[in-house]
Amino acid sequence: MNFYVRDQNLQELLKDKWNAPFAEWADSKLSQFGAKCASDIDERAAHTDREGQPRLIKYDKMGDDISEVWLNEGYKQTIKETYGAGIVGYLHKEIPELGRKGDYTYSFAQGYLLSQAEPGFYCPVTLTMATAYLIDHYASEELKEAFLPHVLSTGEVELFEGATFLTERQGGSDVGANEVKAVYENGHHRLYGEKYFASNAGACGVAMVLARKEGAPEGTKGLSLFLVPWRNKDESLNGIQIRRLKDKLGVRAVPSAEVEFHGAKAYLVGEADRGFYYMMEALNLSRVCNAVASIGIMRRSLNEAVDYAAKRNAFGKALIQYPMVKDTLVKMTVKQEVETRVVFDLVDHFEQVARSPDQATSSEQVLNRLRIAIMKKETAEQAVNFTHEAIELHGGNGYIEDFVTPRLLRDAQVLTVWEGTANILGLEVLRLLNKFQAHDLFTNSMMERLDRVNILSEEVSLVVKALHEFTSYAQDVLAMTQDAQTYYSKTLAEKMTKIYEATVALEMGGKGDRNQKVAELFVRQLFTEEAPSEKPLALSYADDILNESKVTT
Repeated sequence: MNFYVRDQNLQELLKDKWNAPFAEWADSKLSQFGAKCASDIDERAAHTDREGQPRLIKYDKMGDDISEVWLNEGYKQTIKETYGAGIVGYLHKEIPELGRKGDYTYSFAQGYLLSQAEPGFYCPVTLTMATAYLIDHYASEELKEAFLPHVLSTGEVELFEGATFLTERQGGSDVGANEVKAVYENGHHRLYGEKYFASNAGACGVAMVLARKEGAPEGTKGLSLFLVPWRNKDESLNGIQIRRLKDKLGVRAVPSAEVEFHGAKAYLVGEADRGFYYMMEALNLSRVCNAVASIGIMRRSLNEAVDYAAKRNAFGKALIQYPMVKDTLVKMTVKQEVETRVVFDLVDHFEQVARSPDQATSSEQVLNRLRIAIMKKETAEQAVNFTHEAIELHGGNGYIEDFVTPRLLRDAQVLTVWEGTANILGLEVLRLLNKFQAHDLFTNSMMERLDRVNILSEEVSLVVKALHEFTSYAQDVLAMTQDAQTYYSKTLAEKMTKIYEATVALEMGGKGDRNQKVAELFVRQLFTEEAPSEKPLALSYADDILNESKVTT
């Protein structure tokens, strides 16, 4: 099995992203990584989930608080191999064989493959990506020189994984209520207080922490960003203690903890009154990673469902031969392939804004935030839905831990919570519509793209009609009271998601007969109700659409 070789949709969409030298290099490296994810990394993930979860060693034999986190050896090997493949490093430094940097598309392709095996570990990777982004964009040259080579390590120096600590008990999503203090003592800032949900605690070498300087105003405007080394140069803890590790439903690979700061030395990053702004940029990056992990889990769920349905016989024939099963698998395939295309379309735009945030136009920044918000919500919800469908297609076996499906479900569930719940994302969409007229920007962008589609004219008309209806709907909602607007915020996000996905599907449909069938079926399932017939469209196209999914290379 090779997650990359099997995924023709991924290979096809990546061909359009790079020039020939990079494409050839990336294809080879992703094939190697896809094979490793489908074998060694997957086996280690199962061990970590069941028997090898991180453990807190709170005290040493003398009773001193050492707050160490034990990680199993297989997990450590996955750390070495994944960072060694440049999933973070090559975003910011040159690839030796090519003499150029990588890009987010390549990194997210790696993350997509990794998440099919170990979405729990993709959380520390995400946090390290965010840490690297913040240091590279906003830290002083002195801090960059001291820490960035370690955060970007691909094996040449000691690796410092990263972490971003926001959440506190009294605030949760209300970051403005944060109370961790930054006190200036003897020429350095020192942090005091606690973070309540700190992922990668004890495993990271450096954490990016929001704290409030003395005299700073309340709310988010009073928060500053600090770089906090986990240990001092002599390997002693930097005024940090772990109270306990969280006992989580899923993503058990990543140690998530309650962390206390007792005078931890901290280094201010950027301007003191811009900390929340910096962290929100990192949050957007993390939300893209969340979407990438979601489509990865969707793909693994689809693979497992197709393979099981092809092998399992019931009442004299394979499950995949039954119309209801075939219909479910076709719908899963179409949705997963289109959603993958949409996420990588989003990545194209994200790359432009993330590389030079100060140079991006206001419209580009607003559309970037909007696309990320609606697709983070949609992909996370679909990851849960796909794992449910995979379990149901397995029957009782799908509920047994001998199969991967229970772990996929447990790991998927957190993706609807991490980096913003559906309610928080709905409020983000509403802010963008009210403050920046994002609905107008979105409508114009989608219409421009639809105008360039020269296939499936009936389906294009369906999407254009939906776009006009959305425009009217959005205007009606935005004329309401604030409370009423919040009630409809998630519906607004869902309407935009359908239009965005349908538009990308139609663009995808121009690249081959099978893709055109995927696009036609996807749009019709979204915007029409098919009349009963002897040969429903999904079953008519099933052999062509499922042919690729049944490849088990």
